[in-house]
Amino acid sequence: MKKTAEKRIGKLLLIGLLALLCTACTGIDEKDNYPYEPDTPAPAAHDGVFISDYGTLTFNGDGESIKIYVGSGITDLFELPEGEYEGTYTFLSGDLPPHGSMPIRYDVAHELEIKLDVDGEQYVKVFDMGIASEDGRTGTVGVDIVTPESIPFLFKDGDQFFDVTFYKE
Repeated sequence: MKKTAEKRIGKLLLIGLLALLCTACTGIDEKDNYPYEPDTPAPAAHDGVFISDYGTLTFNGDGESIKIYVGSGITDLFELPEGEYEGTYTFLSGDLPPHGSMPIRYDVAHELEIKLDVDGEQYVKVFDMGIASEDGRTGTVGVDIVTPESIPFLFKDGDQFFDVTFYKE
């Protein structure tokens, strides 16, 4: 009888441990902007005009709306004709299996998704956020690439990386 009680207690402990592990593996609510460190507040949303040699990004501070001016030097990269567009944006984590890219605060973002209305058509594009090395052989993405003062887009042309950084005006 003593061995039966020990087996039951062992089984209950095992079931409890498995339940705890399953709870830890559940997904998060993707619409929230989770802080990189749970005990630190998320930074304030971008607000104001960010400029580069190729165009501007204008944020109104709500964490959603964006106005973009695509200049002639960046039309191929954005796959848009030159002009001004309005829409929404979301900073993303990058591919995190098994969920893929998820909304995240900008200071730890690896991607930026932009959704625009272009002549009545929905335009959706995800851009890498990062900085190219001086020789263009590598690109860096990661924590603190996007800051309150700068938003660097990372592109690759063949085997060369380059970035286009928008700085707060």
